[in-house]
Amino acid sequence: MAKNKTTASARHILVATESECQTLKNRIVAGEKFEDLARTYSLCPSKTQGGALGTFSPGMMVKEFDDVVFGEDVGIVHGPVKTDFGYHLVEITDRSF
Repeated sequence: MAKNKTTASARHILVATESECQTLKNRIVAGEKFEDLARTYSLCPSKTQGGALGTFSPGMMVKEFDDVVFGEDVGIVHGPVKTDFGYHLVEITDRSF
């Protein structure tokens, strides 16, 4: 039986409130850079890398995060996504099966 080789790379911005998350999403849609907003506003240590989380497999992140990263379109900013950590904007930068 073959092992699941699905992996993805993503970046995110973690904030405390849904309204702040939506405001940041609107700013990205208006043309601001995801990485710059992550460095300024994200509560996650990944902010020093512009929100980049590296490459990971299903089950390595919380379910709500996995559902987006492994089920939604690559290259689009998704969210707000609520987890126990707060509210995330998630951009899937790569995914392979």
